[in-house]
Amino acid sequence: MTLSLYSTDLPELILKRTYPEAYDVKAVGMEEHCFELDNALGKGFYKETYFEGVHIGYGDIALANKTLIHYKSDFETVEMHFTLSGRSAARSKDLNGEISFEAQQHNIIYVNGMDGKMEWSDKELKVFEVNLSPSFFKKYLPEDSQLFRQFKKAMDKGYSSLLRPDHNLINLQMHQIIKEMIHCDRKGAFKKMFLEAKVIELLLLQLEQLSEKDALSASLKKSDIEKIYAVREFILTNLTHTCSLIDLSHKVGTNEFTLKKGFKELFGTTVFGFWNDLKMAEAMKMLQQQGMKINEVSDAIGYKNPQHFSAAFKRKFGVVPSSVKQ
Repeated sequence: MTLSLYSTDLPELILKRTYPEAYDVKAVGMEEHCFELDNALGKGFYKETYFEGVHIGYGDIALANKTLIHYKSDFETVEMHFTLSGRSAARSKDLNGEISFEAQQHNIIYVNGMDGKMEWSDKELKVFEVNLSPSFFKKYLPEDSQLFRQFKKAMDKGYSSLLRPDHNLINLQMHQIIKEMIHCDRKGAFKKMFLEAKVIELLLLQLEQLSEKDALSASLKKSDIEKIYAVREFILTNLTHTCSLIDLSHKVGTNEFTLKKGFKELFGTTVFGFWNDLKMAEAMKMLQQQGMKINEVSDAIGYKNPQHFSAAFKRKFGVVPSSVKQ
């Protein structure tokens, strides 16, 4: 199993990797590698972890310009694809045309060898992908819907295809699982067990969402979706800030009603419920892993009064912060 990536803009080969069949690394259990990019194309990295039947890849690249990459592989694989940011388009005769992904979109793709071109058109590109051997994937593919039966039929005949012709949006649960997988600090067999469990959980969420015909309400326009995701990104990078719903709406150029309704529709929770959950998760980590004092944690996540923080923590987890710290 070989993958080659190269660009006509650079004389040197960007990447050439050879993998064991079906990522079978029983002798060592699991392999991990990190490919660093630092040349005229841009800067960034692509981290990969693979074990029997599963290959997990995460790429974070800052591009200098629009980039055209040539790729070639002899893999037969099922890819769970997630574009976290940026925009890309792949063209190959094997896929009968072009497949393009925009930020926050996902789909499942069956590929039986590919030879084509990929265009990265945004300066920031973050992708998360899980490649599964067909035998691994088929263990979890339901056969109770026409959509899944058609996809399995294409796989059985060796025809590269998308599970659905239209992509879906990455929801909050998917984001959380992807984050856990990217930042997993377990080692050896425990890391393999953790990642395999998360792969199955992520696949479950994808299959559930992709099987639904109306995954996203028609009441949300593309421009509204982009603004709601911008609010989410603001919250993720500004945990300690204090903003009203009106403030957040104005930051991204929408109104309070659209933000409130759209956030709930996209992520299954309220704006401030999401913000509070993030704060409490960070607080738990500070207490358990960093050994911080309660007043330090309270201040770090934006609470002026430690007692108010303790009350919020107990509402979330059912225990007071001091018992977690002990």
